[in-house]
Amino acid sequence: MRVNGGGVRDMAGRARLDDAPERLVRAAIGLLAEQGPSAVKARTVASASGLSTMVVYSHFGGIPELMGAVADHGFRELGRAFARVPVTEDPIADLFAMALTCRRLARENPHLYDLMFGLSTRATYRPLSDADLRLSGHSPAFREAHAHVIAACERLVHTGRVERQEPEAIAAQLWSFVHGYITLELAEHFVEFDDAVAQVLLPMGVNFSVGLGDERERAEASHEAGARLYDSIVQG
Repeated sequence: MRVNGGGVRDMAGRARLDDAPERLVRAAIGLLAEQGPSAVKARTVASASGLSTMVVYSHFGGIPELMGAVADHGFRELGRAFARVPVTEDPIADLFAMALTCRRLARENPHLYDLMFGLSTRATYRPLSDADLRLSGHSPAFREAHAHVIAACERLVHTGRVERQEPEAIAAQLWSFVHGYITLELAEHFVEFDDAVAQVLLPMGVNFSVGLGDERERAEASHEAGARLYDSIVQG
């Protein structure tokens, strides 16, 4: 009986350790959301996940490596959210719905967003020596999420609504202005506006589309359609 009992305990222990990486990542995400990056330490993550500090080091090597896994988790969530945006006949509407989706996720956990886009890692966490590991933009999780944006930009080029150019370049420009807006909004730079999305983000998107070669009225209609598309996703 003792052997059997020990076997059961050993199996239970292995089951707990099998999902340890996911538990550690989710614990770190929770600490980020509730207390910010300064709260993420090996002992606090271990305590929040119900595991030992040694498990943190054995699975990730240290907090910087764990934070890399947390950022990848965030990009996988972003990719799944982008995948829920329907592919319509209007790629500009699709892109604006994705921009609003990204904004929503950033507002739900601003510290996780900061981590994903390198806004907190520079000053808070010990940097990793390997640039390929340090830069979240090199990770497969980021590329998989960003692929949804590039695909929509490819569809946009094929519509003939904009001047012909590399979809990857359009995606990078779009990524830049959307995340610039999100960063400033999270820092409360738009508090003077009653509706910053309607007054800042949407017209900026229209101007961006017109700059690419689209007609203004058509760009405005597409962005309004994108806002409705996003609302239908959220309500659904």
